[in-house]
Amino acid sequence: MNKNFFERSERGELQTAEAKPAGAGHLSLEGIHGSVEVPRVDAGFWKQWRAFVGPALLVSVGYMDPGNWGTDLLGGAQFKYGLLWVVGLASLMAIFMQVISARLGVVTGKDLAQCCRDWYPGWTRWPNWLMSEVAIGACDLAEVLGSAVALNLMFHIPLLWAVIITGFDVLLLLALQRFGMRTIEAVVLLLVSTIGVCYFIEIFILPRTQPNFLEMGQALLVPGLRQVGMTYVAIGIIGATVMPHNLYLHSALVQSRKLQKDEASMRRAIRFNTIDAVGALTIAFFVNAAILVLSAMIFFGRENVVVPGTGVVTFGSNADWIRVAYLTLAPLLGMTAASTLFAVALLASGQSSTITGTLAGQVVMEGFMHWRISPWLRRLITRLLAILPAVLVIGLHGNSSVNELLTLSQVVLALQLPFAMFPLLQFTSSGKRMGAWKNGWFLMFAGWGSALLITAMDIYGLPDSFKVAWGVIVGR
Repeated sequence: MNKNFFERSERGELQTAEAKPAGAGHLSLEGIHGSVEVPRVDAGFWKQWRAFVGPALLVSVGYMDPGNWGTDLLGGAQFKYGLLWVVGLASLMAIFMQVISARLGVVTGKDLAQCCRDWYPGWTRWPNWLMSEVAIGACDLAEVLGSAVALNLMFHIPLLWAVIITGFDVLLLLALQRFGMRTIEAVVLLLVSTIGVCYFIEIFILPRTQPNFLEMGQALLVPGLRQVGMTYVAIGIIGATVMPHNLYLHSALVQSRKLQKDEASMRRAIRFNTIDAVGALTIAFFVNAAILVLSAMIFFGRENVVVPGTGVVTFGSNADWIRVAYLTLAPLLGMTAASTLFAVALLASGQSSTITGTLAGQVVMEGFMHWRISPWLRRLITRLLAILPAVLVIGLHGNSSVNELLTLSQVVLALQLPFAMFPLLQFTSSGKRMGAWKNGWFLMFAGWGSALLITAMDIYGLPDSFKVAWGVIVGR
């Protein structure tokens, strides 16, 4: 098998991890490509794990961004635990897709965008690139809105001005990058972990906010879309969880490790990237599930909540849930501390996701079009395109449209997903492209099953999606 594997590689039927993509030696994220040393194959487990851990953690930040928070809060507030199974299913499908994406990058030495450019007809480059850019813009719209809400909570800046201020985050991004990616992600993960610990205490320890675990278990294991509007929110949750731009990004980030092309090294890289993806996205699932559960406990069927030391806080049945989400922490921390912690974590998650969004933008632009521009310019263009619809909708219809915009942005992501998933699965299921490392029967079944299910839900929910999109635009 080894002999045939490398003979096919020499004939050009398979590229190994050290091979350069076609097109004047374009490397994926050239500045970090092969920049992290990995130990010998016979090194200890933990030493190898430390070398490979990271790409999935960086990708997982996008699974805990303001878009996720918005859809989870909306789902819990409107349908209690009814969509908890969607959070679990979406997280499971995300794990499958990210594992497959990492495998593509390790084996071929290309990211998904480069594979599409090299292995599909030339005319597909422009539409594929433009659809990817729409997905990145939709994701960045969520970061704009999340960061704006955080600024509004912390400094009481009017929401419209807060949205405009987020356009200057390109300067903050440049400043943060001086400290290094590892430091930034460590700070963000610390903040998200802090909120995770608070939610854990509220769910399992604090009597006032303990959920009905039997009801939760039934909702998690028994799927259904029985109420009006559930399908639309479910598609939003899926779009917020299985993100198309993360499939492009993960296949590029794994190449930051200095991979070897022998069979043992390939197997080792696939194994540890799989462990990395499963671990990071499992954490993201628990955070998202906790947000939905606490939203159900605090908001479902209510129009006010009693906060210790503050009194009764009133909100409407159609409240902008992202703007009152800090109340999920209030039973434990009190109003002031809850508002501050939630705002800082929301701002940090939004800023961290802008970093991954910028990297994903570089990957798709360089991969599909072989265009290279400075990261700060890339960031500025993406952010301006995201700010325009936010300013337009909030300026015309007021602050109450924030959560609708958040959910709509995630629905756009879900609708774009098939255009990233099917090429990924086609390439990784091909013996010609992947050789001995093509997807096995389990990943084949899980991957194609996930892609077909997401596509079916997209098609089923299209009428609702267009209806709600029109409502957001005209302010209904």
